[in-house]
Amino acid sequence: MSEPGYTRLKVDDRRRQLLESGTDLFTRYAFDELSMATIAREAGVSKALLYHYFPSKADLFEATMRQAAEEIAARTEPDPDLPPAEALAASLGSFLQWIEENELAYRKLMQSAASIGDATTLIEEVRQHTAGRLLAGLDPDPSPKVRAAVRAWLWFVDGACLDWLEHRDMDRSELRDLLIGALVGALAAAGFDLSKLAGGGAG
Repeated sequence: MSEPGYTRLKVDDRRRQLLESGTDLFTRYAFDELSMATIAREAGVSKALLYHYFPSKADLFEATMRQAAEEIAARTEPDPDLPPAEALAASLGSFLQWIEENELAYRKLMQSAASIGDATTLIEEVRQHTAGRLLAGLDPDPSPKVRAAVRAWLWFVDGACLDWLEHRDMDRSELRDLLIGALVGALAAAGFDLSKLAGGGAG
């Protein structure tokens, strides 16, 4: 008797396996280069089963991105017991470590933002969440200038990280310090009281 085409798994295990396979494929290939048939074949499942879990390729792609975003959020959760500057340095260090461990996935996500609507939406959601989390640790009622400075800095972070991955002529700590310095400069220009960074913030 021949072996079955795929192994029967529990629902959560199967979804996790499909997400892992999708993440790997979307990292190695452009979105338009993949079909649901190819994804199903690479995952070792039937196309019907893949459609059961993810109605479209876009749904699977979004799910893989959201999984990555949730992992980043968990790993960069600031320590509420640390002053804002120390909490920021620790979170940035964790973020840069994740990028090093998932370089291709990060590059693909940034590239996809220019052409795939779901990627653009998710990146904006992540930036809004990150900005809100950062502002909460700095000032619960920020001025418009401070809010704009923090949100603009998040765009700077992605640009600096992509440059870092391309050239590899800075170590992780140098990039972290550059990013912190850029934020401090932006906050200073916005009129923020920088003493709050060292003293536990406004909350």
